[in-house]
Amino acid sequence: MRRTVIALMAVTALVAGCDRPAATPAEAPAAEAPAPAPEMPADAPPQEEVDPAVAMTPAGAPVSCLNDVGAAAAQRLVDRCIAVSPATRPPCNVANPCEMIQGEIDRSCEMYAPGEAKPAECAA
Repeated sequence: MRRTVIALMAVTALVAGCDRPAATPAEAPAAEAPAPAPEMPADAPPQEEVDPAVAMTPAGAPVSCLNDVGAAAAQRLVDRCIAVSPATRPPCNVANPCEMIQGEIDRSCEMYAPGEAKPAECAA
């Protein structure tokens, strides 16, 4: 009998907790302060510096080469990049910043030895 009464009291307490109304704004927990910006550890490997004015729009989205120079010029740059890049997944895409695409062209063309013939796309 005693177990039954204890069980009924426990079930009643659980049901009573479910019927509680939602918290009003006054009862809502206070918003936490934003977390501080993360800092690089002193022993972190060196990171590539990117000029935010070149690589980002004011909204923080990357500037696509297509939006930067137009469809025809962006496609010419991408075609040059594809022609010279030995990478299996090069950044030769009009959605990437023009500086990134040109950087891949420059990097790829620098791989040729001084006496070696470079593709015509390297001279453009």
